[in-house]
Amino acid sequence: MDIRFHTPLTAKEQLDFGLDAPQPLALADKVRFAELDPLNHVNNKAYIEWFETLRVSYFDNLCAFCYEGLETPRLVIRSANIHYIREMVMDEIYVTTARVTRFRNTSFTIEQQLWSGDLRATLTGVMVVLRPDGSGRYPLPQTLREVFVKRDGATPEG
Repeated sequence: MDIRFHTPLTAKEQLDFGLDAPQPLALADKVRFAELDPLNHVNNKAYIEWFETLRVSYFDNLCAFCYEGLETPRLVIRSANIHYIREMVMDEIYVTTARVTRFRNTSFTIEQQLWSGDLRATLTGVMVVLRPDGSGRYPLPQTLREVFVKRDGATPEG
């Protein structure tokens, strides 16, 4: 199967790759030698980097437009829970996905998945939105709240 790397995948491409449902953002890549541990399995640190790269892309491509005319926020991870399901090895092609599942006034929960034939790992993280200088929390714009609900199927909390 041919797959485009480092470019958002369409819903059809995601399903063709084996995902159980299309996500708002999915990017494909390939395991590199530098990501392996001494046992030739992907090092746990690499999974974290893959998820972080996708989170940045998720905000830049799917959320930043909601801040037009406003100060660009600082996003920080309050907590993250990674579940490693099955190992990865050299040259495996994988797809990472992201969607927001819940949100509050100044934070949101992001669900990420890693696929390579089947589900290999998941990450659930709580992202806190801060003012650009880090001086305090920064409320989510109403447009972003609406996008989370409509595009990602997220639910408001509190």
